[in-house]
Amino acid sequence: MKTRRLGKTGYDVSEIGLGCWQLGGDFGPVGDDTATAILDAAEAAGINFWDTADVYGGGLSESRIGAHAKPGIRIATKVGRDSSLFPNAYSFEGIRESLLGSARRLGVQTLDLAQLHCVPTEVLREGAIFGWMDQLRAEGVVRHWGASVETIEEGLICLDQPGCATLQIIFNLFRQDAATTLLPKAAERDVGIIVRLPLASGLLSGKYDKTTRFEASDHRNYNRDGAAFSVGETFSGIPFERGVELVQELRGLAPEALPMSQFALRWILDHPQVSTVIAGVSKPEQIADNVAASEHKSLFPALMTQLGEWYEREVKPEIRGGV
Repeated sequence: MKTRRLGKTGYDVSEIGLGCWQLGGDFGPVGDDTATAILDAAEAAGINFWDTADVYGGGLSESRIGAHAKPGIRIATKVGRDSSLFPNAYSFEGIRESLLGSARRLGVQTLDLAQLHCVPTEVLREGAIFGWMDQLRAEGVVRHWGASVETIEEGLICLDQPGCATLQIIFNLFRQDAATTLLPKAAERDVGIIVRLPLASGLLSGKYDKTTRFEASDHRNYNRDGAAFSVGETFSGIPFERGVELVQELRGLAPEALPMSQFALRWILDHPQVSTVIAGVSKPEQIADNVAASEHKSLFPALMTQLGEWYEREVKPEIRGGV
């Protein structure tokens, strides 16, 4: 597995990481045996960066990782979406208590990386929360802190904070704006970029059609129009049926014999400012498919330009929830 430097953390992380939202059961039930098999497969493949959050399954994802992780695995968690804090009850003590709970579940004394978890824009603008994270780092609760954001505006606010070490963003073939507005500034500030939703909640895997149905407990069912949280977090804000159509258009642009999922991941990896792509899986056998994208040769520059033009023309007007 190839590695990249995660910004000013100095961590060398696998360029394909593991997104652990699924381990909390928020994409449908995942049994203990399956969760263990996923983590085993990730470790065997050399994936040494695992991303979770305190609210994934109400702490279940963190607990499963804590029971499994071994030395050499960098664990990133998140704070700020628990109902004790979100949307307007943020405090230093509240964040500290949440992070200490994450540390207990993960079985560590100090968290490798704690990320503000889609904190409301107005809280980021006010700015006190960044000072609290600096203080928690000074106390040894966290080694480094970053932020997981929903929009470019939020990302730019965070990049202005000297203590911000990483930025987690939605970035994929259906959400390309960060390539010109955010990534260059992150590189200037030595902030590591973590990409989430690389397959737009699975749409870019090419496995769905307009008749596909998801379980009631799956956010791709209950949040496809933003009923529970930001619509941009589900299918990258693209209406599902339109997304299926757009994937069909992409098939005509992808290199021959390159699976859609690997095409989508390779496009992200061809942006050198990206440190790691956290691809979630619900089955251990999906790990190998994700890792193969790291081994594939880069896409031709002319194709990258064509994909950018296609995005501006066909995709960007369809996005809901902001970019």
